[in-house]
Amino acid sequence: MAAKIAVIKTGGKQYKVKQGDTIKVEKLEAKEGDVVKFETLLISSEDGKDLDLGKPSLKTKVEGKVLEQGKDKKVNVVKYKNKTRYTRNLGHRQMFTTVEISKIS
Repeated sequence: MAAKIAVIKTGGKQYKVKQGDTIKVEKLEAKEGDVVKFETLLISSEDGKDLDLGKPSLKTKVEGKVLEQGKDKKVNVVKYKNKTRYTRNLGHRQMFTTVEISKIS
């Protein structure tokens, strides 16, 4: 038996998930251990052949458990203009949430 596969949308990005996957998404307003539901489901498949396409979304729901909230590695941004003595340095650490997909219904 093939696993259920779904494509969800969260944080402006799309993720292909199946039950048991661990994904790293943009920060969600949830605490560690909470259950989150992803409503915007784009594609769902029971096996690899039959696809259900959402126009724009499906009734199927995906549930996941929040494992971790944290900050990613630091990204350094440098602005520089030649011959004008203009230099700016900026650092940014993006917030993320690690979610384990527990159920695709």
